Formats: sequence, C-alpha cells, structure tokens
Amino acid sequence: MKNYYPPFEPGCFYHAFNRGNNSNIFFTRENYFYFLRNYAKYLSESVDTFAYCLLPNHFHFLFQVKETVKEEGQLDVSNQFRRFFIGYAGAINKQNNRFGSLFQKKLKRIQIRDFRHLKYLVYYIHANPANHGIYTDFKNYPHSSYKRILQPTQSLLMKESLFEWFDGKENYVSFHSEMQDMKNIVHLTLE
Repeated sequence: MKNYYPPFEPGCFYHAFNRGNNSNIFFTRENYFYFLRNYAKYLSESVDTFAYCLLPNHFHFLFQVKETVKEEGQLDVSNQFRRFFIGYAGAINKQNNRFGSLFQKKLKRIQIRDFRHLKYLVYYIHANPANHGIYTDFKNYPHSSYKRILQPTQSLLMKESLFEWFDGKENYVSFHSEMQDMKNIVHLTLE
C-alpha cells in the first residue's frame, strides 16, 4: 500500500490526526492521561507540541518537528508514532480484552506552510469537542490543551511561543472566546 503522507521534515509544523478503527480509543478517564504520558515518552524528544485535543474516537495534535531530529540522527518521527500507537493499543486491548487494530492504519497529517494559519489551527483543534457536539463549551473540555496552556505549571507544551502567535496570553483567551471563521484553513483540517 502506498504511503500518501511524505516523511516528517525537521523544522516543519504539522497538524496530525488519527481515529479509532471503527471504535473509541479512550474508554476511561485514565486512558486520556496514559495516552498523553506515552505521547511524551515517545515523541517529546522529536517534536515540540503546541496544541492537542483528545476525543473519545479520535485525536488532533499540532507540533513542530525539532531541528535536532536531523542533527542527532534520532529515530524517524513516523517510527516514533508507530511505536507510540503500538504501545497504547496493546494496553487498551489488554484493558478491554479486545484484539486487532485500535487505530486506522495511517497517521493523517498536513504540513503547515503558512505561519498565518497556525493560530486558527490552534482554535480549530481546541473547538473540536463543540464541533462534534461532545462538549458545549470547548474551553472547559478536560482533554484538550486549551486550559493547560493557561496554567502556570510547567509542561511540554510550547506555551510562550504559542502566546507570541496570539500577541499575548490575553489575546489567546480573547481569540478563543470569539467564533472564528474557519474557511481559510479548511484545507488544513482533517476529519
């Protein structure tokens, strides 16, 4: 089967998405936390993460592949995702006494080539729970990076860089408080 997604390139931004293979991928509250811990375990040395949203049957990430991936000869980012998915799927299959593939085969991704689109993509990712009718006010959804970005605690999220995209923390909040016109980035969304 042909790979329709080109290799990840150092220094480039990506919107990545995958969904369950005809099922949910999160079954308990702890599954969401376990997923994020394993994402950090397998990918934090290869990518800088700016936003995420985990929904019962799919997820979204916005990240930049680190320049050091090329310089230090680290494992291919695609391989890191593969290892992450295999490990997570194995734990979920064991937890739920199930067999087979948990995820659809390929991690879908779009390279972001226009910096102007990044803040709209952050909004799109955070607004996903409302767009899918899962949560009325996406700002209170517990499994996205929206509120985590606002917390002063340290995390792997690139908070300071993100606030620069929005010209400050207050503008980040304000931007998320208004309904955004997403027609300019429809080509960057994956569903």
